[in-house]
Formats: sequence, C-alpha cells, structure tokens
Amino acid sequence: MREMLALLRPVIADGADLDGAQAIAAVFAEAAFSTLVEPGDTDAVALLTALGARRTLRAVALAESGECVHERILRSEAHDPALSAERVDRALQRWRTRLGQDSPARALHRAHLLRATLVLPGSPFWPSGLDSLEHGRPLALWVRGDPSLLSGLHRSVSFVGSRTATGYGTHVALESSAGLSDRGFAIVYGGALGIDAAAHRAAIASHRLTVCFLAGGADRLYPAANTELLSRILASGLILAELPPGSAPTRWRFLMRNRLIAAVSQATVVIEAGRRSGSLNTAGHAAQLGRPLGAVPGPVTSPESAGCHRLIREYAATCVTSAEEMAELADPFTVAGSDPVTEPDDTRILRELSRTAPRSRIDVAARTGIEPAELSAALGRMSALGLVIESAGGWRAVQR
Repeated sequence: MREMLALLRPVIADGADLDGAQAIAAVFAEAAFSTLVEPGDTDAVALLTALGARRTLRAVALAESGECVHERILRSEAHDPALSAERVDRALQRWRTRLGQDSPARALHRAHLLRATLVLPGSPFWPSGLDSLEHGRPLALWVRGDPSLLSGLHRSVSFVGSRTATGYGTHVALESSAGLSDRGFAIVYGGALGIDAAAHRAAIASHRLTVCFLAGGADRLYPAANTELLSRILASGLILAELPPGSAPTRWRFLMRNRLIAAVSQATVVIEAGRRSGSLNTAGHAAQLGRPLGAVPGPVTSPESAGCHRLIREYAATCVTSAEEMAELADPFTVAGSDPVTEPDDTRILRELSRTAPRSRIDVAARTGIEPAELSAALGRMSALGLVIESAGGWRAVQR
C-alpha cells in the first residue's frame, strides 16, 4: 500500500481521497484502468460503474471468467442491461492482454517525471462536459499544466479545420480566435497543422487560455512540426490526454480524441474542411452531443470549403462569419441587447439542450442533476427570456 501511495501522491490531482488503504487502492485501480483501455471503450465505464474500479481490476488480474463477473454485475443496481456474459468476457480478455504489456506503475512513474497531473472523474477539476459522453467518457485525464485551469473550459470554443489551410482559412482562424479570446473564451483544439495551429497562435498572442487534446500520451507532442507551438501552450495553457504517457498516437486514437474536443467545448466551429476532412468527425461528435455547431463559408470554387458548405446545407450547422457570431453561437444565454444570464442552473441547462432535437424534462433533469421543481422554474424563466422553447417533443435552445 505504501508503494501505491508513493506512486499516486506526486501525480494525483488535489481533492482525491487518499485517506486509508481502501481509498488508496480504489484511486490506484482507477488510474490503472486508464492504462488498460482504448479510448471510447464503453465496456470499461459500464463495468466500473457496476462493480467499481477495484473489483473490476481484480477480475482482470485474477483471470476471472466473464460469466462469474457478469453474475456480480447483475446484482448491482447500476448494471447495464446491454452487458452480456460474452461481452464481459471479451472485455476482460482484452484488458488482461494490456495489463501484461505495460504496468500502471510505469505509467504513473512516467507522469511524475513529466510533471503531469492525473485528474479522475469526481475530481473538482474534472470537466463536466466529458460526462455527457456517458459510457463513452474517458476514464482519466493526464494533464500537463495547471489543472485548476480546466475550469476555464466552461466557456470555450473548439476550432477544427483543414491541415492544409489556405490563406483565407488561416486569416479567418487568426481573426476569429483572437476575437473570441478577447471575449473571454478558451480555445480548444487537437494540435494539428493548418487551422488548428493558426487558432492557437492567436489565442497565445492574446494571453488567453488555450487547450490542446493529444491523441497519444501527453508526452507525445505531435505532429513534430508543431513542437514549438505545443511547448508555448505548455507555458500558459494545458495539454491533455486520456491515454497515459508513453502512448503512441494512432488513427483510431485521433478519431476518438475528437469526441473529447467536442464534449468540453460550448461550441465547435469548422473553418475550411474538404468533403472527407477529419474535421467532420469532430463536427459529428458535437452534433451528436447536441452542442452548437458552426461552419465558416468559403468560396464555392474552393474544395477546402466543401465540407463546411455540406455541414450548413445538410446538417443544420450555423453559418458563422465572425468572432461575434461564434460567441453568440457558443453563449446562447447572452440575449442580444441585455445582460448575460448569470443563474448557474441556466448555464447548465443550456449546455445540455440541443438547438434542433428537443429533450424531455426528465432527460434534462438527468443530464443536469437539477431537482424537478427547480428545473421547471428555470425553464420557465429562460422561456420568458427567449433562450429556450417548448415543443411537443420537449425543450430545446432557441436558434438565434
């Protein structure tokens, strides 16, 4: 137990319960699981929710059968009905293979050498937007930079776009990022060349928070051509990864990383994207989560803008042409010509409401954790302000 504590204490974020042997073992098990699973492994969250990290890790280490573990899951009030014994068995075997390849202790040691911080769900630093991914949420965040800056994600916009940006796209990214930074928004991106890099250079120049999600470990500054930019982000911003230090970026991990960018941001804006651009993957995650999605139009003759035009035409993305319009997209609780809504409940509600797909009152209550009576009062107040509207299918944010 002393060895576990020695590994955890230098890297675990403040607020984690390390008081007593059971608490230390539970936190170590959570940290361990983040080294065993691939991004987006819904089986992992389902098992940890039903059994807890300690019991699940024990089942992996002791090579317990899926049938035996499934019986215990069925006795849990939090079990997922979709988890069959066969599915549990496949998951346990998958993680058991990883347990033999790289130990959690080595990952924690690497994090210590990197001066990284491990933030787990339930931590006061944990970005609440990640919980909207439900069973697809990450098991942990490995953070380089001051973890207290994660609170800045409550007001943030993600920029995605072509890695081979045109002069037009670069100009829009620079101007838009600077304008949003001046309005107090954090800028989120994935570290790519082109549009991503331009947006973050502008945010850094504006001395505002810039946050980068990597597809590998937080020590793998990728692509190499952006090493200098990523190092500058570290000086005043954050570099985040759901995979432990030492993990290599892969195509699958890039695609799954995009869901984190969409989940933590109040809005996602696409600036230049070809018809098959990877940026459309991030846009898809944002739309699926009900987050506001914006697209910047470009010349109709430019293939680099074809994806943006398709998002506007076929997927109801909002056409945005300036930082002001992007701020309005991301901040629907600001009513034109009035003061922003300051009620905390209003902010939480609007984060979970879609502008296109209505959500029932029960769904909104479950997503926000707001008591039914308080939710009714908040929705009534917000409806009077023109922020939300009720329809036959439920409530949605007003498209302005």
